[in-house]
Amino acid sequence: MTFKRDLALLLKPYYVINILMSIGYVLAKKMPGLCTFLFPSSTPACELDSRESEILFFLVIVVMIRSRKTGSVTMINYLTSSFVYTKVANTILWFYSDIRMGLVYGVLFVLVGLLLPEPTYSGPDKVTYFRTAAGLEDELNRDKRITWLITYYTAWNPTCVNFAPVFAQLSADYDLDNLKFGKIDVGRYPEAAAKHHINDSSVSKQLPTVILFKEGKEVLRRPLVDSNGKLKKFFFTEDNMKAAFDLNNLYKECKSHPSKSKKKEMIKDKPNEKSD
Repeated sequence: MTFKRDLALLLKPYYVINILMSIGYVLAKKMPGLCTFLFPSSTPACELDSRESEILFFLVIVVMIRSRKTGSVTMINYLTSSFVYTKVANTILWFYSDIRMGLVYGVLFVLVGLLLPEPTYSGPDKVTYFRTAAGLEDELNRDKRITWLITYYTAWNPTCVNFAPVFAQLSADYDLDNLKFGKIDVGRYPEAAAKHHINDSSVSKQLPTVILFKEGKEVLRRPLVDSNGKLKKFFFTEDNMKAAFDLNNLYKECKSHPSKSKKKEMIKDKPNEKSD
């Protein structure tokens, strides 16, 4: 299902244009006719020289390192995190070949960045966004029959951005009257991070942090910090989240023990049985 969603996203203009810009130089260099037109003095014809190969090899290394650091584990995540680096490499290659081509590509680079933002998640979403740390704590303690899964995130962190559609989809799939999903921006409300010992600095590896609360108390979180203070790496994929928080069983448990208000509705809606 995730793969199909990724394929559908690839048809959006943002991805189509950025993919073409990312492979534009190599494509132009390898296509007969176009190659001889754009690179008439290239020797050997329609082949990458040693300097161009070095730039591309360096690009591959950078993309792999950055993708690993940002926790990119899906096709879309890999592409999104690599677009900037591939386009910078293409800019260098075009300037290296012809300064005029480099200027044209540079202008396109800027225009695409300004006019074609990355598509945001537009699917179902049953996430409660908390505007204050106090509001979150009040809600956790207001009705302790409700189980909460809370994401502590920042708007500028790439891993948090990549995780947003995953969490939204999980909320749509598992939301119940007594199983709720919430988010709080610790960039705006750092006291929420401080209360739960989450490092919200620009170099933090604890973002996002997802905590499961039962009866108002924390019972589980990801990523984990061991007894030595060492952070255990966690990839925030849909499957990993389901497994780590045992969401299927948690859903069944909550559904089998609805809140009192839900029970009243069920009793009210139940038809009266007539005795013979």
